[in-house]
Amino acid sequence: MTWAEEKGWEIRRKSGSQLHLDNGITSRYTGLPDGYLEFLKVVETCVAPDEQTWFIGEAEFNHSAETEFRWNEFELLSLEAAAGDSAWQSEITAWWDHHLPIVMSVEDGYSFYAIATDSGAIVHGCEPEFEEVEKVSDSFGEFLAWMMSNSKQG
Repeated sequence: MTWAEEKGWEIRRKSGSQLHLDNGITSRYTGLPDGYLEFLKVVETCVAPDEQTWFIGEAEFNHSAETEFRWNEFELLSLEAAAGDSAWQSEITAWWDHHLPIVMSVEDGYSFYAIATDSGAIVHGCEPEFEEVEKVSDSFGEFLAWMMSNSKQG
């Protein structure tokens, strides 16, 4: 968080350290890495200086944040693109069942970082084929270190 603040990210810390995720999240995404859950317990919002990249927080997952993008916006866009093709829609849903988006960006088009729940790795995807991703790190902690080492602002 210190690194993000020094880079000009808007960080809002949570007043408590409890995490209450919507049942839809906890039942769909089991085995989330402890490091990520600890992050969600502490950070309410984490937004890049240009406001085009942000971490998805507890409020977004619980549908209680006033944002233009829902936490699963890119899954919904993919499902819309596959309208009328139930097999393709099933493939999309199955893919997202194992990839929890944690960071979204609209800087240079739509993109995201997600936790691959089967391995804990962090993957990066972008439009138009959101489900075609590349691994950027083996863990959430490694992902944060990768962001810092790349002086990533978004």
